[in-house]
Amino acid sequence: MPIRIPDGLPARDVLVKEGVQIMDESIAVRQDIRPLHIGLLNLMPNKIATETQIARLVGASPLQVELTLVRIGSHAAKNTSEEHLINFYHTWDEVKDRKFDGFIITGAPIETLPFEDVTYWDELEQILDWTTTHVHSSFFVCWGAMAAAWHFHRVPKRQLDEKAFGVYRHRNLNPASPYLMGFSDDFQVSVSRWTEVRREDLTPDFDVLMESSQTGLCLLHEAFGNRLYIFNHIEYDSGTLAEEYFRDVQAGKPIAPPKNYFPDDDPERAPLNRWRSHAFLLFGNWINQVYQTTPFNMADIGHDRAMAEAGE
Repeated sequence: MPIRIPDGLPARDVLVKEGVQIMDESIAVRQDIRPLHIGLLNLMPNKIATETQIARLVGASPLQVELTLVRIGSHAAKNTSEEHLINFYHTWDEVKDRKFDGFIITGAPIETLPFEDVTYWDELEQILDWTTTHVHSSFFVCWGAMAAAWHFHRVPKRQLDEKAFGVYRHRNLNPASPYLMGFSDDFQVSVSRWTEVRREDLTPDFDVLMESSQTGLCLLHEAFGNRLYIFNHIEYDSGTLAEEYFRDVQAGKPIAPPKNYFPDDDPERAPLNRWRSHAFLLFGNWINQVYQTTPFNMADIGHDRAMAEAGE
């Protein structure tokens, strides 16, 4: 089945050219099928690029997926037009009474700030609490993963001496995990961050699934809430690290070329994507696991967790 996205979303043309099957809303409503409802809280400044990256990965499933784009209501986006946000995004207030099979929270370029200094931190904490009772499975990415680990378990993020920036080899630490089905023992992942979460700071709630000897923890699983935390950018396009590098160069910021990325470390040469297949595997495995375990009746999503929080 194809992915169902809002009619007119710019990502549509990109995905169609790549061969991703797309179903417009006007067609999807005629099908008598229970789609998976996936929400995407997009905190990245270039929202169109990020929504395309995520839609590409969740749209590769044979299941019908309905993607709902969500934004922070208390924060004004500076890099995306108001028209785009009005046409395609919902604020969290507008969706908070809904249930979702899966919910993705992206990273944000604010990782060196203390969490409490982020202007929308209060709203994000409400959203994270809401995922416990309104979302079957959550997928937190980069800063979003660090924010969730801090909110739920007070796992700190640590400042790095230099930016972890490039493509690094990672190890599959739990081949029996349904999220790593089909993964190689050794694979590469795109990394771009100034902070890290360290293994020694983790609570027993976490199972470490991916790790790099050079850049540390990558993917964690938490059984409660069916939560995944990924600290790196396996969803990135081939040229995203190059765009970040040249942006910083043009801004006069001290930045070294991303490691293991440009052929022969030459920024004039086009990089080769060495993580794409595992990105599709990871998101495909997550979607499949959500499908296998989510209640058919969406009203039942999070019911047990809500009862537990209420002490019943």
